[in-house]
This record gives sequence, structure tokens and C-alpha cells, in this order.
Amino acid sequence: MEFYKTRNLANTRIDVADALRGIAVAGIILYHSVEHFNIFTQEPIVHTLPSDQGVANVLAWLLSGKMYGIFAMLFGLSFFIMNDNQQQKGKNFSARFAWRMCLLFMFGIVNVAFYDGDILMLYACYGLLLIPISYLPSKWVWTIIILLAIQPVELFCLLTGTTIDHSTMWELYSKINSTHEHGTFLENAITNLRYGFEVNFRFNIFSGRLTQLLCLFILGMQLGRQRMFYNEGRHLQIWHSLLVTSVLGLGALINPDFGELESWLKPICNLIILLLIVSATVSAWYAFEGVRRVLHHLCIFGRMSLTNYLLQSIIGCAIFCGYGLACYHLLGVTYAVMVGCGMVIVQYLFARYWFSNHPRGPLEGLWRELTWINKK
Repeated sequence: MEFYKTRNLANTRIDVADALRGIAVAGIILYHSVEHFNIFTQEPIVHTLPSDQGVANVLAWLLSGKMYGIFAMLFGLSFFIMNDNQQQKGKNFSARFAWRMCLLFMFGIVNVAFYDGDILMLYACYGLLLIPISYLPSKWVWTIIILLAIQPVELFCLLTGTTIDHSTMWELYSKINSTHEHGTFLENAITNLRYGFEVNFRFNIFSGRLTQLLCLFILGMQLGRQRMFYNEGRHLQIWHSLLVTSVLGLGALINPDFGELESWLKPICNLIILLLIVSATVSAWYAFEGVRRVLHHLCIFGRMSLTNYLLQSIIGCAIFCGYGLACYHLLGVTYAVMVGCGMVIVQYLFARYWFSNHPRGPLEGLWRELTWINKK
């Protein structure tokens, strides 16, 4: 078997990828607001609106599981670009990328002290798996992507009657939730650091994201190999075909009650919606100048995705947790989404201000400097 080798093609900055990152991070902020930053209180909510349930349902359908997935796919794309650039210089990027994932894990430790739903630590672990897979030829990579996309764990459980016990996850959530409502900041930080990684890993198994996120990491890398985010050759036609296929596939699966197939088909439905969002965004980006002008604002937001992700944890938990403004029991879903929109606007304005004087976001610049530390 021959290992993959660079095609020695220039990897210029991909603006539409930055726009997708902006969409993903903004969507994460909005849905975290819907969930009151993982505080599911049994207390009565003080300020509610008749629209609350409808807003929750629409945003769950559109955002839940999709925004993290887009983030994962673009993570794989970024890995490809960095790895390919080093290959073109005759250098091996594997050890440097492993160190970069260690740094990301440390950023995750900081983040989880504020927000128990941190995904950076899990992404750092998934990212390490890209190193051996990056050496494989494309036909083997596509095989792995397809095997992961069919939700093999859920399919195995369905076919064999195997069940996974999720009781420990619910027990952990109960402990964490109580601390969020009534604990001090220090108590929250300690509880999150103690249970955050485990509960997120268990939730990934419960929700079907365990294999799907890895699938999207690898897919992003493979799309980078194929240069799919550049307007080259028949790429736009492929994106248009994927958009149509996603719409048709969604039409076949748009059933809120999957019955016994729920655990298997729901993650696949989420994946189809994700591909629909990505293909529609890429298609519209290259087809319409007006769309590019609008999405340019999200490019700014997306170029600071790591910083914005940590900022939303700090700001959001200060707003919703008991040690802060305790809005977890004050605001219903509609009002909480308004708060999320406000967070997106404030962080966008900060990003515009920052980029007026700096080429990279604060944490993005730090991550880059630490990645290449001791480079000779």
C-alpha cells in the first residue's frame, strides 16, 4: 500500500471555511443559550413566552449536533492544510501536531472549569487519530468515512439487541446541575474539572457522536485533499449535487418518531442536515456576491473561533449559573436566545476591534506560537 503524498498545490486561505466556522460558533452560542449552558432546572421559570417550545424545537432541529459537527469537519480541514504545507517543505508534521493537540487539551481544561460541556479536550483526543489516518491513500480514507457514517456502534446494538447503560451519565449530570444552580464559582470549577470530561465522553456515546465526530474530522481532511472548498473544476457541481441529495435524504428521514431505530437514524439525520447546511453555504458563497458580503462578517467571527468558544463559556455561565446572574430560572427559551444573540453581537464587535490591530485572535495567536515553539 502506498502512503498518501502531497500534490504540491498551494493551500491559500479559504474564506468560505472561515464563514462556516463563524456559523458553527454562533450556532453553538445560540444553542447553549437554549440549554441555559447545561442547566436543566426543575424550578419554575420566571419569564416565559408562548413561543418558547417552538423556538426550542426549531433550534434543536437546526443546531443541535450540527454546529459541533461543522466545527469538527473544519478542524480536519485545518489539519490537512497544516500537514500538507509541511509535507511540501519536506517536513513531518506528526509530532508537532501531537504537541498542538496537547495544547488544545490544556485550553480545554481551562474551558471546562467554566463550562462542563467543553468539547476541546475530546477534539484533542480525536485529533490524534488523524495522524495515522493521514498516511492512508484516499480510497482507504473514504472507506473509513463511510463505515463511521453509518453509525456502527448504534447499528451493532440494533442488530444484536445490545444495550448501553447510560445511568452513570445521568447521575453525573444530576451532580453537576445541582452545583450549577446553587454552588459558588469555585465549587462549579472543581465539579466541572472532576466530571466534565467523563460526562462529555459518555454523552458522545449516548448521542451517537462518538463515531460521527471522528467521521467528520476525517471527512474534513479528505475534503482538503480533494480541494473541495476551492472553486476549481467540477467542485461546485459536486456541492450542488450534495445539496440536492441532502434535501432528498432529509425528506426521506424527516420523521420525528423513529421508534426502535431512533438511536441509529437520529444521528444520521443530523449528519444529513449538517451536510445540507455546508453544501448550501459553499454553493451560495461562490454563486452570489451578496451572500459573500453578508457572510464576510461571519468570516471575521470564524477567524477567532477558539477565542470565541472560550469567551462564550465564560460569559454564558456568568449569565446563567447560580454564582452569576442566575438566569437559568429567570429566562425562558425565547429570552435566552435573545441573550445568545447579544453574546454573538458583542463577541463579533470584539473580533472586529481585535483584527483591526492583530492578524490573529488572542488564543489563536498563542496557540500558534506555542505550536511552533523551539522551531529551528
